[in-house]
Amino acid sequence: MPAYTPPLRDMQFVLHEVLKVSDEFKALPKHADIDADTINAVLEEGGKFAAEVTFPLNISGDTEGCVLDKSTHEVKTPTGFKAAYEKFVEGGWAALSCDPEYGGQGLPFVVNQCFYEMMNSANQAWTMYPGLSHGAYEALHAHGTDEQKRLYLPKLTSGEWTGTMCLTEPHCGTDLGLLRTKAEPQADGTYKITGNKIFISAGEHDMASNIVHLVLARLPDAPAGSKGISLFVVPKFKVNADGSVGERNPIYCGGLEHKMGIHGNATAQIVIDGAVGTMVGQPNKGLAAMFVMMNAARLGVGNQSLGLTEVAYQNALAYAKDRIQMRSLTGTKAKDKPADPIIVHPDVRKMLLTARAYAEGGRAMACFCAVLLDKELNHPDEKVRKDSAELVALLTPIVKAFITDNAWTATTACQQVFGGHGYIKEWGMEQYVRDARINMIYEGTNTIQSLDLLGRKILGNNGASLKKFGKLVAQLVEAEGVNEKMAEFINPLAYLGDQMTKFTTEIGFKGFQNPDEVGAAAVDYLRVAGHLVFAYFFARMASVALKEIAAGNTDPFYQAKLQTARFYFAKLFPETASLMRTARAGSKVLMDTEAVFA
Repeated sequence: MPAYTPPLRDMQFVLHEVLKVSDEFKALPKHADIDADTINAVLEEGGKFAAEVTFPLNISGDTEGCVLDKSTHEVKTPTGFKAAYEKFVEGGWAALSCDPEYGGQGLPFVVNQCFYEMMNSANQAWTMYPGLSHGAYEALHAHGTDEQKRLYLPKLTSGEWTGTMCLTEPHCGTDLGLLRTKAEPQADGTYKITGNKIFISAGEHDMASNIVHLVLARLPDAPAGSKGISLFVVPKFKVNADGSVGERNPIYCGGLEHKMGIHGNATAQIVIDGAVGTMVGQPNKGLAAMFVMMNAARLGVGNQSLGLTEVAYQNALAYAKDRIQMRSLTGTKAKDKPADPIIVHPDVRKMLLTARAYAEGGRAMACFCAVLLDKELNHPDEKVRKDSAELVALLTPIVKAFITDNAWTATTACQQVFGGHGYIKEWGMEQYVRDARINMIYEGTNTIQSLDLLGRKILGNNGASLKKFGKLVAQLVEAEGVNEKMAEFINPLAYLGDQMTKFTTEIGFKGFQNPDEVGAAAVDYLRVAGHLVFAYFFARMASVALKEIAAGNTDPFYQAKLQTARFYFAKLFPETASLMRTARAGSKVLMDTEAVFA
């Protein structure tokens, strides 16, 4: 059976020693009184909830799955899921970072980020039920009418109700301009929504008394394409003026998707048969409102894969220390045993260190983005808010795609550490691999994220956003460039930082002549950008560790951090050279291939 220990020490290191979040919060009136002790106490209790309440349901939930009663359209979640959700709501966890005006605790997003990492390690399928509610909450908080906020936000904040995002339809995935769901205006100002949606995570379940669906649909006179999409809030049960639950709305589950992973989450086919809804935001401006939820979800998906990377690593490490097989190439290590533990073998260590480095780099980047969100929404200086928003927009596709790609590599490597046992369900590793695979697909495939990064976020503003991050890199290089002990971390970071401008300009120029060049280079480009970000944070983490060691701190945590950083720069970071070469290879060998596909 797998085990899980919340990585509180590394979270504290990232939050307090690297990012110095308490200092950041002092500039935010809303969070000025949030100190390290408060954050640590919340995360310690959150870790207990994850490890003790939801983690024990992970394998059983995967085995049992969700069951649809086709006669009532009701879905029963796996045994224990509903009871765990009741504890989640009772503990106030749903309200952690929500607005106090609607019953929230008002804690910084970065605290919620760390809590949800632990929840995703413990049980991704379960965590998706409350996780999606945060996106619905954010969209309504940003774009809802006063009446919508009054009716829905308190219940979403408390967790009494959950939320979904209903985008995809059977004939269209990411290309939402093709959607056909209709919204007919009614005399009372409401709309009757009719259509079909698929792949709706947490679309139907028995864990909450109501489900608040955010649905994309078209008005009768809507323009064609993505410019004619509006957003509507369509509850499972209609909501009375006093906030109580009314009669059943004709929006229901017509079937459950039989997926490769996340079996404990009800991925529903949603039938909408004249359901009553109200518009969120302006007519034909639904995508702008929905993107609040979609961007939150993309950061959340990266967080899911971060959680899976961490828990897979922990279990592979424990197994490698215990499993004996063969002798070390440099001589016997466990003289009292008939063979050595497999952790003595170089390639086993490579697999373990790969997972560890991807977890620690991902944690630093995800926490940094969460702090940027806190500053974007709460900093009194408009320029700081704007700069933070621009940086988080740049980093969002990297968080989603780079961390999820890395998690697929990491969980597969950790499964490999187990050998044949990695394929046996009871050990838990094959579930982490299956669960990790979906994160590369949904909320926009990783190719879509790559096109968003290169085409929109970088070339779309002539590299201005990239230059903002480049300034952070340059500041670190300038501060640490004369430190010989930092050379092994700073030199490769500085080199890639210099190369990035030339690389981007070259791809952009080729793309101007032929847009397929951007499509051909985008996936490789995103991974290069991801490594630039990871290298920046590993250099920062190494700097902190070196200073602590120089000051006489004997905590082995800092030596371990340095060793992980050295591994990252020696074994993972060099991928950037081959990626830039393949990106520069162009689109011709991809597009001039009619004979291949004839």
